[in-house]
Amino acid sequence: MAALTLASKSFLPTDLSFFHSSSSSSGLHRLSSPTIQISHCRISPRKLEVKAGGSTFGNYFRVTTYGESYGGGVGCVIDGCPPRIPLSEADMQADLDRRRPGQSRVAIPRAETDTCRIYSGVVDGLTTGAPIHVNVPNTDQRNEDYNEMALAYRPSHADATYDFKYGVRTVQGGGRSSGRETIGRVAAGAVAKNILRAYSGTEVLAYVSQVHNVILPGGVVDHETLTLAQIESNTVRCPVPEYVEKMIDAIDAILVKDDSVGGVVTCIARNVPRGLGSPVFDKLETELSRAIMSLPATKGFEIGSGFAGTLLTGSEHNDEFYTDEQGKIRTRTNRSGGIQGGISNGEIINMRVAFKPTATIGKKQFTVTRDRKEIELTTHGRHDPCIVPRAVPTVEAMVALVLVDQLIAHHGQCELFPINPYLQDPIRLPDQLMPANLSN
Repeated sequence: MAALTLASKSFLPTDLSFFHSSSSSSGLHRLSSPTIQISHCRISPRKLEVKAGGSTFGNYFRVTTYGESYGGGVGCVIDGCPPRIPLSEADMQADLDRRRPGQSRVAIPRAETDTCRIYSGVVDGLTTGAPIHVNVPNTDQRNEDYNEMALAYRPSHADATYDFKYGVRTVQGGGRSSGRETIGRVAAGAVAKNILRAYSGTEVLAYVSQVHNVILPGGVVDHETLTLAQIESNTVRCPVPEYVEKMIDAIDAILVKDDSVGGVVTCIARNVPRGLGSPVFDKLETELSRAIMSLPATKGFEIGSGFAGTLLTGSEHNDEFYTDEQGKIRTRTNRSGGIQGGISNGEIINMRVAFKPTATIGKKQFTVTRDRKEIELTTHGRHDPCIVPRAVPTVEAMVALVLVDQLIAHHGQCELFPINPYLQDPIRLPDQLMPANLSN
């Protein structure tokens, strides 16, 4: 196999002349194989720092995911989690079960339980403030399904671009570009949801609003009353019963053709504190879009009125203010999507995420091999005919991670000293609404 041949070769260049300097004052010793000796170079007094990898997300609530789809396991390390937050493996498992494969005939048939284990950062059911290590083993592996990937690039996958960037890649299952990488995000998102719920009463819910050409009409879902039970009542995670069978039929129709379809996930965040986000470069919608578009297979992001807002005039699009019964300043409409000037205004944040059709399909396609030969390729790996239903908890997780990171930042900047009660609302829930172990 080409992959085995590649793996057995040394990646250390045999010609090390590029290490030598034309100047004898460079301080570099002459290199000889197999030992490399490099002395300190005094050419530049600047301190150089390399920041690479792209596997860590967040500023204060930081999450690093690790693992590959067909390696020993996947998971995450959560750093910056506040102490004394109630947390158990069961809290994470509920969302991991929603994400896992093999749930129904409209999902990939890979039989993984996705059972998580917490290795650090939690004692007696409470977070300690130390890094939280969560691992999920990979148990159902079929490496033979990916033999052709060692030779050829699957169309619209990351196979080619990983080779272009690194010159080497994990062949089986797509490695870090696989959807299994999102397990670490979902586990961390469950922790973020717990914090948001306990500290500010914030809820994050997502649902499928489109599968291929089956689209929910605007306004058919009441975001004020939407519940998780409504979303989880069916396999496609659509809260409108009359559209569920239409979506399932659309997936079934494409499944028998060894093809795939995409769709849209709508996500809302209720009871979001006012003031989250920052002006200019760190706007809340900027952070949300960055987080969402980091998910595999995402191709579009809208917030509020989105692209449809371009068809309105300013007078039609503006959200007028009013004072409600409690004396709070609200907006009569919410075309801004709960964010104005990059800062949350207290209204429901709503956004839509477009997911492309799953790239792995059973149909024969044209591609090239790693040695640049054009061939026809038929992939044999297991795949989702429509990834959208399983993407729902991953979207929720990324939104929750952004909001908890912004909540910590806002508290540190704007609530370190007494607030202006005439203009600002305290974020913290009244003590009587907080769990006993958090109010002490």
